[in-house]
Amino acid sequence: MTRAKLLMIGLGMALLAAFAGTGAWAQGRGIPVTTDPVTVGPVPVEVIANGIVASESVITIRTRVDGQIERILVQEGQMVTRGQPMIVLDSRLNRALYAQQEAQLLRDKALATRTEADQVRYRSLRGESFASQQRFEQAQADAAAAAAVVKADEALLEQTRLAIEFATITAEIDGRLGAIPLRAGNFVRQAENTAITMLTQMNPILVQFSVPERWLPEIKAAMGGTGIRVRAKADADSGEPATGDVVFVDSAVDTATGTISLKARFTNADFRLWPGQYVQVTMIPRIEGNAITVAGGAVQVGQTGRYLFVVGADGTAQKREVEFVRAIGTRAVVRGQLANGERVVVDGAQRVVQGAKVDDRANPAAPQRVSEAPRPAAPVAAAVPVPAAAEPGLLERARGLLAGAFEVVGRKVSEASSYLVRLVRGSETAARTMTQRGGMPA
Repeated sequence: MTRAKLLMIGLGMALLAAFAGTGAWAQGRGIPVTTDPVTVGPVPVEVIANGIVASESVITIRTRVDGQIERILVQEGQMVTRGQPMIVLDSRLNRALYAQQEAQLLRDKALATRTEADQVRYRSLRGESFASQQRFEQAQADAAAAAAVVKADEALLEQTRLAIEFATITAEIDGRLGAIPLRAGNFVRQAENTAITMLTQMNPILVQFSVPERWLPEIKAAMGGTGIRVRAKADADSGEPATGDVVFVDSAVDTATGTISLKARFTNADFRLWPGQYVQVTMIPRIEGNAITVAGGAVQVGQTGRYLFVVGADGTAQKREVEFVRAIGTRAVVRGQLANGERVVVDGAQRVVQGAKVDDRANPAAPQRVSEAPRPAAPVAAAVPVPAAAEPGLLERARGLLAGAFEVVGRKVSEASSYLVRLVRGSETAARTMTQRGGMPA
């Protein structure tokens, strides 16, 4: 093979690569992108934090009297209401004491009645000088002592009555019972302070969470007004988040973490929030009016800061500098020269440059197809119409196939160029090697 032939082959391959790089296959079409409209309006300021569900009241059930457990009227994990009987202790001994003390009270009341009558009698006799002053004072003292004994008996009787009442353990609040390790027949003592079970309030319920101290001014301003709404949701919960209100702001910032603790109260009639559960908390201290929001994927990061591309009425992309404020779900709140309803590039922004023509796949502008273009008087070959529904898919497949082909052609051009350089320098050995590898005739 002569050097002239090799130079002609290399030149042809270079021209093929240059033709491919021009994107002639997509002549008349812009860069395929998807867009999303800019939204301007009220947007809540959201503070995201992790929280722990906590009960407002947790009561440890213990006995207040000694006795053997006679009956357990509830089950573990049962919901109970305030005043509902749960556990009954054996109270027969206290009932017997109560009967004995009742009889003693009747006896002492009779003695008090007699001493009172003696006091009245000796008062009249003392007035007629039939009884001494000493005997009258003795009668007064006996009457007062008898009255005091009656009061002591009544107090002792009330104590025994309370012991009988305490033998039936009732629920102090509405809530859910925990485990009950003791069963009927066990003997419990007040002095041992043994926990029989736990009673946890479930509705309403609290969520404890902490936020960075930079939000403290917002929190104070909101608490002085209409309050702060809070949403809470567990990771495994597929429903809507529970909604509550902040009821507590800690009196000091934690210097170790730079955060401040808060508590929010939630209505929990359906028991979606469980004590000790980890939840994601969204605090909304205020609503920001006229906030600019765009799709999160539209914001790009450049050397000078954040920017995005706005698609104009003529289908060209214009670069706009923006300031990222915060993220809300899949959207981003930004500041910049953006108007409501303008469309920004979301997918495909990496391939877009300033002033580039784009093809919005989310909002197509009915581009002119090859089959609809004016045909010349003597066409070489008739164009085959492509269905509109299948056109984007075919273009994507064609783009992928051509990209692979261009990559192979590029490697071959690079390889051929290296051989051509060596041929120009007069290397006959390099020429023979390329002939053998390429299978080209001499």
